[in-house]
Amino acid sequence: MPAEQSELAPPLTPTSTTSPTPPYRRRLLAAPAALAAAWLLPLAATAVGARWVLPPLVLLVTAGLLRGGRTLLDRLLLAAVLLVGLTTAAGLLFAVWPWGMAPVPVAGTALTVLVLTALAGGRRPTLPRPAWADLFPVLGTAALVGYLAQPVLRADDLLGQLTILGRGEDYLRHLTLVDVIGRHGGYAFVDPAALRDQLVSLLVHYPQGWHLLVALLHGQLSPPGTAPAGADAVQPFLWWNIAGFGLFALTVLWAAQRLPGPLHPLSRAVLTVVVGALVLGTQMPRMLLAGYPTETLGLALTVVLGALVARPVAARREQLLLLGALVVGIGYTYYLFLPAAAVIVLGALLANRREVLRIRGTALAVGLATVAVAPVPILLGVFRANQTESLAATVGPDLTETWLAVGGLGAFVVPALLLHALRTGRADPAWRRWLFVLLVSVGLTLAIGQASVSLGGEAGYYFNKAGHLTTLLLIVGTAAVVRLLPVPRRRRPVRAVVAGLTAVTVVATTVFLVGVTGWHRSLLVTETPTWAQRWVHQQVDQPTRAAVVCDEVNRRYPPVEGVTTLVLDRSPYGSYLENICVSTLQGTTAQTESAIYNLVFVEPDRTVQMLYRTPGEIRLIVTTAGARVRVNRLLRADPDLRDRITAELMLVDEP
Repeated sequence: MPAEQSELAPPLTPTSTTSPTPPYRRRLLAAPAALAAAWLLPLAATAVGARWVLPPLVLLVTAGLLRGGRTLLDRLLLAAVLLVGLTTAAGLLFAVWPWGMAPVPVAGTALTVLVLTALAGGRRPTLPRPAWADLFPVLGTAALVGYLAQPVLRADDLLGQLTILGRGEDYLRHLTLVDVIGRHGGYAFVDPAALRDQLVSLLVHYPQGWHLLVALLHGQLSPPGTAPAGADAVQPFLWWNIAGFGLFALTVLWAAQRLPGPLHPLSRAVLTVVVGALVLGTQMPRMLLAGYPTETLGLALTVVLGALVARPVAARREQLLLLGALVVGIGYTYYLFLPAAAVIVLGALLANRREVLRIRGTALAVGLATVAVAPVPILLGVFRANQTESLAATVGPDLTETWLAVGGLGAFVVPALLLHALRTGRADPAWRRWLFVLLVSVGLTLAIGQASVSLGGEAGYYFNKAGHLTTLLLIVGTAAVVRLLPVPRRRRPVRAVVAGLTAVTVVATTVFLVGVTGWHRSLLVTETPTWAQRWVHQQVDQPTRAAVVCDEVNRRYPPVEGVTTLVLDRSPYGSYLENICVSTLQGTTAQTESAIYNLVFVEPDRTVQMLYRTPGEIRLIVTTAGARVRVNRLLRADPDLRDRITAELMLVDEP
């Protein structure tokens, strides 16, 4: 890939005109010591109870061996997304080798690969100095995370934490996957037969890259033998979701700062506030409220992919490696975006085919590995789990917000991008490339909508998800608008005043119109409050009935082998949510699957289906007098059903 002028950096280490690389003999002598250290360090860290140092160590060494990126933040972020992509691919290995995700083999292998890479390339780990430009995305991310972490900070007991999980019921299924992958030591889809009794079938072929990363990191950061499970795993799981959204926010702010190239500090400040406000004022925080951590990570990786296509790193081989790793990471975390990612990368390679041909060996190796590994989850999902049926859903979310965001932002961003891309003279090619990335995302959104209609459904759930990607790329593209704003010049006080007033006006207007202040509803969402405000101000000190019932059942009725524990509450949805929650905490999602999913949501039909479809002995926890009457009527009518059901009355008052 071609090097951008702004990406070039001065040498990070002194060079010599007589010996630009370490002598072969010196590298040969250093190899045994370096390889030994790659295993001794994880062993020592584990021995002294400091396994938490291993992930940061791998990250720092990886960042030190990269050469792309001008600043410390560039290097660390690129190293992080590279490791995400490579780790999701390594999950295939974890599932089949005998050590699973044990810290010493994983960290030792990672450090060994890094040592061999350094020896083969003659590189020593070096990091650039922090730059003042790094402060803007870092401070913006800190502000966003500090604001969005408030409900988790307030939820200091299990009832509050279960209330958060219950509001986004998908969280409970994600928690189940993290738990099973952590205990199994690898992807569930590699050996589904081994997990038949541990995992609900609809999750077996779900993309599991995010879950593998969380399970792996949690195992690395927890002291030996203390990895939480059941109710104890809820709070750490919530914090991993906040951390994932923090990475998402950092990548968006970083990409917006990277896209326009060199910027005046005033423009960087304006861009940081504008992008942060748009993240809060659109559907993006809905991913926290509804429990979509996999989509969050998939969006983050896709944004970085687009940023690297628009403004590549100077090191061509690293550029190819980063693009390949990002495509793999997208395929394993949220493969809905994989077709767009593949088209974006192919377009970039074709546009720069001359540079690619100069490193054809690297391009061939990375390309073959990417093509072989990245499509595995989507192929399994389509051909094993028939997940294309989801596109034919007849009921989906209201798409008004998607159209508001795409249309409202596009009205400002697209003309600005075109203005930069078509300007005469030395136009920056990054703007044309970002237009291409945006066009591919729009094409994916429209293609998914058309596919849904063709399959007999309507544009809905996944059309909305693809719209999230287009919205996010437009948010990053606001850099084109900010680039048009005036900036101060030396010895021109009038221009400085105009630039300052313009900056304040743009920031204040954006913050006000997207509802961040609360004084005005966001123009990009349909209801008040915004999704961010609904997430932050949710009542965790007033637990929901589902949280109370789930906690009470989990404490009073621990799982019994050979017995299926089910909950029956007054409403169909209440019973549904409570059963998901209890089976998640007790690790019995496989046993309760037939009693939870694909049932009618009308009583007493749901109770009848729930009891008749569940084989074997059932312990039925009844939480209302009305539900007890319903059960007694069924048991009197069917002696066979009565013989295998033990009904326990556990009346629960409204919280």
